[in-house]
Parts: sequence; C-alpha cells; structure tokens
Amino acid sequence: MSTVLSLLSSPLSTRRQQTDAPSPSSDRNVAGVGNAGRKGKRDAAGHSKSRRGKQKDGRNVGRKRQRTLRHHKETRKSKKRNCLRLPKRQTALLLGFCGTGCNGMQIQPNLRTIEGVLFDALVRAGAVSQDNADDPVKVGLGRAARTDAGVHAAGNLVSMKLITTIPGIKDWVGHVNSFLPPEIRVWGKVRVQNSFNARNSCDSRKYTYFFPTYLLLPPKPNTALARTLRSSSDLLTTQDKFTEPTPSKPHAFWDIPNIESTTPEEDLARKRTWRVGTDMVESLKTAARKFEGTHNFQNFTIGREYGDRSSQRHMIRIEVSDPAVYGDTEWISRKMMSALVLSCRTGTPSQIIDELYGPRMVMVPKMPALGLLLEYPIFESYNRRVAANNEKLKDPSDADYRPEIDFEVHRKAIDDFKQKYIYDNMRNTEDRCGIFDAWIRYVDSYGGNDLTYLNQRGVIPSTAVIKNSVKRPCPFREKKRFDITSLADIKQEGPLSIGDEAADEENEEGLSKASWTRWRDEELQI
Repeated sequence: MSTVLSLLSSPLSTRRQQTDAPSPSSDRNVAGVGNAGRKGKRDAAGHSKSRRGKQKDGRNVGRKRQRTLRHHKETRKSKKRNCLRLPKRQTALLLGFCGTGCNGMQIQPNLRTIEGVLFDALVRAGAVSQDNADDPVKVGLGRAARTDAGVHAAGNLVSMKLITTIPGIKDWVGHVNSFLPPEIRVWGKVRVQNSFNARNSCDSRKYTYFFPTYLLLPPKPNTALARTLRSSSDLLTTQDKFTEPTPSKPHAFWDIPNIESTTPEEDLARKRTWRVGTDMVESLKTAARKFEGTHNFQNFTIGREYGDRSSQRHMIRIEVSDPAVYGDTEWISRKMMSALVLSCRTGTPSQIIDELYGPRMVMVPKMPALGLLLEYPIFESYNRRVAANNEKLKDPSDADYRPEIDFEVHRKAIDDFKQKYIYDNMRNTEDRCGIFDAWIRYVDSYGGNDLTYLNQRGVIPSTAVIKNSVKRPCPFREKKRFDITSLADIKQEGPLSIGDEAADEENEEGLSKASWTRWRDEELQI
C-alpha cells in the first residue's frame, strides 16, 4: 500500500515543479493582455490581469490556494501512509453481561449502554480502527437480541467487521476483556459468513424468568383486588341459574386471627417461609403449556394491534422447573409470566390464556424486571448451513471454513458469571428490598375493572376490555419503580416504599398502550 501511495504522490510533485517554474509564454501573454488595456479582466484572486511589474516572479496569486490544497492532500496521504491498515473480517462476538447501570443493549446517544461500552473497548483494544471509531455503522454493528434497561444476559451475540489479528496480541478475547468492566464479558469470537446478520440469522432466543413462589399466594382478604374478585365471582354466579353461590373461605395462609391488621413487613416475613405445594406447581405447568405453539400475542406485546403480523409469534417450548430455596425464599424459574402467575394465584382456569390470544385487548400487568434473564440466542439454521459447507472443505484451515455458533463451549465460564453477577444480585436485591412483594401488593391494591378477567369462569368480561380512544375509570397504572434491578438503582431512585400502594391508586391516570405490558418483542420470539 505504501508503494501505491508514493506513486500517487509522484505526479503531484512533478506538477508542482512545473507550476512553480516561470513560463515565458505566459509572461508574454500577461503583458500582452495588460498592453491591450483590458482592465476589466480579473484573475481568480480578484487582481487585475495586467500585473505590471510582477512578470519576473512568474506567479499568480490565485494559484497559492491550489498549492495549499495540494499540500493538504499530500499531508492526508502521508498520514495514511504512516497508518498500518489491518484486514477486517465479519465476526460474531459471544458475550454476557449484568445489565445493572446500563440503559439497555443498543447504543444510544449520551447514555451508557452495553453496546456503547463494548464498542469503546474494541476501539481501545485495536479491534476497531481509528477510521471507524466514530461510528459503529461503519463496521456494521448488529445484535441478535435487544434488552431493556437493567435486564441481564448470560449470552447474547453482536456481529461486525473486526480486526481479528492484532499485532503483538495472542489472546484476542482476553485482550478485549481487559478493556471491559467485569460485569461485561466476551466469551469468544466466531468468524462468520460475510452475509451473516445477527438478528435475521437468529432462529430463537431462550429466556428465563425467576420469581419467588410466594407470588402464587392469593390476594390478602382485605385488599381491593380480593373484593373485586369476590364481586366478580358473585356476579357470574348470579347470572348462572344452575350454580348455587358458595361462601368463599380464605386461603390457609391468610386464615389467622387479626389478619387485617398485620403490616406488610410482617406479611413478607411469613411469605418467605411459605412453601408452594406440588398441586399448584402442576397447575402452573399445565397453564404454561398453553403458551406453546403459534398464537396472537397482542395482549403480551408493546403497542401491537390484533391485526399486526408481528403479533403472531411461535413459542417453541416453555418449562417450569421445580422450586429451589435460596436463603429464606423459595424461587421458581420461568420464562414469561404475569398472566400465568395472576391466573394461578386467583384460581382462574388456564383457558384464560386462550382467551388472551383473541382480538379483545386487556391489561396484563408487567412483572418486575429483576427476574428476567436472556440465556442465549439460538442459530440452528445458520449452523446447519455452515456445517454443510464445512463438510465439502474438510480442512478447518481453509479460508472458507466457518465454525458453528455454540454458547455451550463456554458453559463453565457462563455459569460462573451468572452465579456471581446475576443470580446473587437478584436474590440479594429481593432480600433487601422485597421488590416482588411490593409489586404483588400493588396489584392487590387495585380496585378497578381492568383485571376482572381473573375470575372462576376463565372468560373476559366486557368490563375488562380496553378500547382505543375510550377513557375508562380507574385504569391500572404501571410503576417505574418495579423496573429496579439492583441496590444501585435503589440509591438512585430512592428507597422503595412498600406501604403506599393504595395511595397510588387514588391518583390513577390514563395509560398509553406502550406501557401496558412487560413482554418485549424478543421475549416472544423464542
């Protein structure tokens, strides 16, 4: 490359020498023009073309600007000549991160994001050249899955054109990680096909949602939601001529003396010692299977209408693990979950899940962000394609050989990272702040009609249906404080009050469609 640049500079130097040399013919022409008295003519610099008395220097002031431009061009070329240009390759980076303190995955101006921190580290490590350091678009930055603010990922993938051989660096991944904070790790890099697109090549995404099992307890008897559920049940029973009304008995957990006067702190201490029964776990698993397959998820998405093609999603598999106890609290691992939890804790039949796939729009409260984890994206189709190509090559050293994308190769490092930076953070934050308990009590304090689809019939009544441009009394309102994912967020937002849920309900206002549910697009593409 330096030879080419030097050749390009040669004609430029020759032309400069020819320009600077005096030209007798041009002298005569200039003098002749002046003698002809053509005073109205001006050169490029604005001077009269007569130029009397200045023929000896043979220079035109207007040409100084041309020489200055040539000088700048030569300076730029000399800088490029001194800069070593290294080859770039289309590369997939496998990474994991704790989302605490970041405003989501995707780069945003003036905000700390996962991609922003990663791209800056790649520039400082020399994996992205200084020519491309000012704009990630230049290297084609893309990601397999977005995540919201505070949400964690044990595995995610970004792709871009990177310098994969950095002079003097043997451990490329370790070198890049040395420029990253410990809560963001690159697991490995994979050379991918030039046509690879991180988002479009991704077949599915695996998520996990953790929540404490005490969320499955029914509402406290004296709460607004408990009264609404009783009223709704009595109304449905009255409408059914063949069903005799039966007095409802409180759940055994709440069947203690003076339960109405217990404080939230006292209730939470008892909740953490409660253990879910096998019957309820089986009910949860049965209801969860309703999510599998292709359905219209408009009630679980953000800002989607029933007729939108993007509302049609396919859930490959959904599993409910057996509960495990950590500290004083029993937890269940889940992958989607507000409608599932609310229907199980209120005794609503699992057929309500089928009802929610219909065209009627209802409010599904979003669960706290604390329990959500992106496990990893899956690239089965891409792996099959490169495997077929690799069979023809048979030699991994071939320039066209492409390895498969496999997070399991890094399983030990990923599991250690999850335990230290994600699981421990989740449990410690819940133990210290009781976010899940505050959320479920906030739901229980709601006394409007938005949640009346939680009933013994498993049907959506007209009172729960949301219609566009129709203002409804006492709508359910989401609270930003339940997006807290760490103790650091508590320090920024202020302490999480757990006794003001009823007071919040007195000031309910209208709610935009965008804030109706947690279930983000990536969650429903698994």
